[in-house]
Amino acid sequence: MPYAAITYRVKPGHEDEIADIFAGFQRVDTPDFAGDDGAAAGRLLGTAVFIKDDIMVRVIHYEGEFAAIARHMAKQRGVHLIEDQLAPYLQEQRDTSDEAGFGRYFRDATMRCISQLSVQTHPAGR
Repeated sequence: MPYAAITYRVKPGHEDEIADIFAGFQRVDTPDFAGDDGAAAGRLLGTAVFIKDDIMVRVIHYEGEFAAIARHMAKQRGVHLIEDQLAPYLQEQRDTSDEAGFGRYFRDATMRCISQLSVQTHPAGR
């Protein structure tokens, strides 16, 4: 099952404030998400957020269509609340208030994956 990583450039020295914001994160209403046609497109399996100095990375573990995750997340109240709370700590402001803006940021901030290994792909596991 794939992983994706989304980067955020944050102002250094605010790791504790940002950690406090994520401590109160309101989870998505459902881990299941749909594609453009409304049909099931995948599922969020888990997320993790890491921070060091001026870089914060959100790792997303999912199955299905990655592009549909941005649409799903853009509709979540908790995501918009956290975006508002993070705004003062971001090095560059961005407009994620609507689905198009959120999707644009999501695409632009996604890191290039150069390796994904799992027990399912391990030669000894076959």
